[in-house]
Amino acid sequence: MKNSIETYKHSIKNYYSFLKSTTRLDDLYTKSIPLENQAGYLLPISALHVDDAELIEKLAAWRKMHTTSFPSQFPVTLEGTATWLQKNLLDVEDRILFLVVNAHGQALGHLGFANGLNDQAELEIDNVLRGVHDQDPGIMSLAMKKLIEWAEEFIAPERIILRVFNDNLHAVAFYKKLGFVEDTLIPLKKHIEGEAIFYRESKDNQVDKHFLRMRYVTMPLLKAESLISTAGPSISAREISYANDAARYGWNSQWNKYIKKFEESFCEYLNVKYALSTSSCTGALHIALAALGIGPGDEVIVPDITWVATANAVVYVGATPVFADVDRDSWCMDPASFKSLITPRTKAVIPVHLYGHPAPIDEIVKIARAHGLYIIEDAAPSIGAEWKNQKVGTFGDFAAFSFQGAKLAVSGEGGVLITNNEELYYKAYAIWDQGREPNTFWIKQNGLKYKMANIQAAIGLGQMERILELIEAKRRIFHWYADNLQGVKDIRLNYETPHAYSIYWMASILVSEQCKLSRDELRAALKTYNVDTRPVFPAISQYPHWPRAQAAQPNATYIGNQAINLPSGVCLKKRDVDYICKSLKEILVKSTVGKQVELQD
Repeated sequence: MKNSIETYKHSIKNYYSFLKSTTRLDDLYTKSIPLENQAGYLLPISALHVDDAELIEKLAAWRKMHTTSFPSQFPVTLEGTATWLQKNLLDVEDRILFLVVNAHGQALGHLGFANGLNDQAELEIDNVLRGVHDQDPGIMSLAMKKLIEWAEEFIAPERIILRVFNDNLHAVAFYKKLGFVEDTLIPLKKHIEGEAIFYRESKDNQVDKHFLRMRYVTMPLLKAESLISTAGPSISAREISYANDAARYGWNSQWNKYIKKFEESFCEYLNVKYALSTSSCTGALHIALAALGIGPGDEVIVPDITWVATANAVVYVGATPVFADVDRDSWCMDPASFKSLITPRTKAVIPVHLYGHPAPIDEIVKIARAHGLYIIEDAAPSIGAEWKNQKVGTFGDFAAFSFQGAKLAVSGEGGVLITNNEELYYKAYAIWDQGREPNTFWIKQNGLKYKMANIQAAIGLGQMERILELIEAKRRIFHWYADNLQGVKDIRLNYETPHAYSIYWMASILVSEQCKLSRDELRAALKTYNVDTRPVFPAISQYPHWPRAQAAQPNATYIGNQAINLPSGVCLKKRDVDYICKSLKEILVKSTVGKQVELQD
C-alpha cells in the first residue's frame, strides 16, 4: 500500500476501531492521550461506555446546554443519546470522540474527529463541547492542541479543519487563538421536520445561517529550543495497551502470547513461512550463520559500509569477513565487487539493505547461486523496502531485521530471523533454544541465548500493526527534504535508485568535496542550530579487530567520509524539516560568503 491517501484512510479505520473497541477501564487509560502539564487526559469513548448510564445522562445534559451550537437541533432524550452514541459514533468508522477529563478523572467536555474518509486527506474536528465551565480553566485549549498533535502523528492528514456557526463569535475567537484561520463561508438553509431543526448546505439564495469553515495553520519554526534528534519512534496507544497487557497477564501459560503474535504478524506481512524473534538483529545474524554451519576457515562477504554487527556476527562463528565495495548511488553492496572477492573459501554473502534502501539483491542472488553460496540478508533498518516489487528479506536463505529503539519499528531492543526453508528454520530454532531437545531439559547440541521478551514482542506487535503508517511517515519526511533541498549546491540526497522502493529509514546527504565546509564542519555548524546529525558509517574494513587486514574500498571510503544522516525520526513535523533545511542552506551560504571575504583580504 504505497498510496499516501490509502494509507491515510487505513490509519483512520485501523486506529479508530482499535480505540473504540475498548471494553476494560484499565485498558481505556492505557489508550488515553495525556494532556500537557499533567492537566488531564483525552479518553476515547468506546464500547465500554455503551451501557454507562451515568455518562449517557451527562452527555444528554451537555447537549441540552449547547443545543444551538449544533447543526442538528432536536429534543434531547436519554434514549436518543444512547442511540446516537452507538449508531452515530461507535458504528461510524471515520468518527471518534474523546472525553476531556481532568487530573482527577472528572469529565468536563468532549471533542473528536469526523468525515475523515475523503481523497483530500482532510480531517474535521467535531463535537467540541465544554460541559463543565467552573473547573480547570484552559483545559479545552490544552485538549485541542493535544488532539491536533495526536492526529498529525498517527493519522497524518493534509489539512485539519472545523466548522462553526459564523455568529458564534466566542468560538471563532477561541479557535483563532489555537492557530485556525478563516477559510470560507458555507450558506445554510433551515429545515424543520416535526420538532427537529436541521441546518444543511443551501442550494439557493434563501440563506438562514452560515457555517464558517476554519483551517489549522502550523506556524514556522524560527528557532529550535531543544535538539532535533536524528531518530526517534512513534509509540501509540496500541503498543502501550499491548505492553500493559503483557506486564499484567503475560506470564506462566501466557509467557509467549505476544511472541507468537509478533512472529505471525511478521510472516503475514512478508508472506514467509517462518519467523523467529530474537533479542537483536545481531543475534539473528549469529544464529543464521551457525545454522548454515559456517565456521573457522570460511569466508563471508559483507559490504564495507554497514553497522559493525554485520561483520561481527561472522567473527562470532570463527569465520573471516571479507569486505566488498558499495555502489555510489544506492550505498549498498556492488554486485561486481562481491563477485570479484569470491574464493574457494567463500561460503556466504550478507548484503545489507542500508538505511532503508534495498541492495540490488536479484543480481547478488544470481551470483551467489552460481557459486553455491548461502545468502543472509541484513535488512536491519529496512522493513517494508522492496526491490523490483518484492519485499527485502524474501530473496535469501535467511534474513534478519532489527527492532532497536532508533529503527523504523521498535521494541526497545530486538530482532527477527526469517526463512522459507523448513530445515534451516528447525536448525536455527534449536540453536536459538540453547540446543535443547523440544519440551525437555536435555541439551542435544551447543546453542545460543538470543530470545526476545514477551513484553518487547507486545510493543513490536503494535508497531507491525502500524507498519504502513510508519513507512509512509518516513517517505513523507524524505520528500519534505527533497522539496526543500532541490538545487542546493554541494549536497545530494540519497534518492532511491531505479527498481528500488526505499523506506528512507535515514534521510541522508552526500557532501561534495568542493563544498567550502568539510562533512564534519557542516555537522558541527548544524549542531549550533540545535540540529543533531550523525556521520554515515565509515569503511568498516579499517577497524583494527578483524582477523585479516584489507584495504578500504574506494566508494565506501568516499561515502563514509562525505555523507551525513539528517534527523529522520518518524515523529518529525514538516516545520522541523523546513527549519533543518533553512539552517543547512544558511550555513552553506555563510561559508561561501566567508570564503569570498577571506580571498579578498
